[in-house]
Amino acid sequence: MDTMTRETMDFKLSIIMPVYNEAATLPEILRRVEDVPIEKEIIIVDDGSTDGSTDFLKKLSPERAKVILRDRNMGKGAAIRAALAEVTGDIVVIQDADLEYDPRDMLKLLRPILDGKADVVYGSRFTGERKNMFFWHWVGNRFLTLITNILFDSTLSDMETCYKMFKADILKGIHLKSNRFEFEVEITAKILKRGHRIYEVPISYAGRDFHEGKKITWKDGLTAMWYILKYRFTD
Repeated sequence: MDTMTRETMDFKLSIIMPVYNEAATLPEILRRVEDVPIEKEIIIVDDGSTDGSTDFLKKLSPERAKVILRDRNMGKGAAIRAALAEVTGDIVVIQDADLEYDPRDMLKLLRPILDGKADVVYGSRFTGERKNMFFWHWVGNRFLTLITNILFDSTLSDMETCYKMFKADILKGIHLKSNRFEFEVEITAKILKRGHRIYEVPISYAGRDFHEGKKITWKDGLTAMWYILKYRFTD
């Protein structure tokens, strides 16, 4: 992608990184995030890790990242809510601490916002290059996205993507309740119910196997289905 100009010096990107037992990938993902050539702040929430992630984060200087340590695991959604209270940037993006999502794609997500085309941008794993995911994960993702599109009158290709970017005032203006992976459903539902049309851009994706630390299971899919219905009719 071409070097970003014009507005790139006029905003700050807040990068929220939830961490739970990612000691194997944490140093590398942090290095990749730091290499993204824009003004940014990195807010890392350690969600009760037990594998050495906490020890690594305790050694980080405040100049590299703002670190929030939690003594017990409360879930991805709870970690994101904790980080939001520390955000000072104009734009916010969620960055998982594994290596499934490439931080270089942040520039792709930023472009529609900087060009005035969107307030919310999702990175779609189904329109760009990718390492093939498990078949039933693919089916589950497509099914949940289809139900979301039907219930919320949208045409998303990847509702469950973890690469979501928002103007900070929009994200902060939404009352979030989710503690765990249902965050993806809640934020999408509440964004769409408020009339924001989500812009999608293709991203690369290198999905992990379970032996590499993949945490999503079929049970999370059933939970997501319940929350899609819940947030369609409640707030």
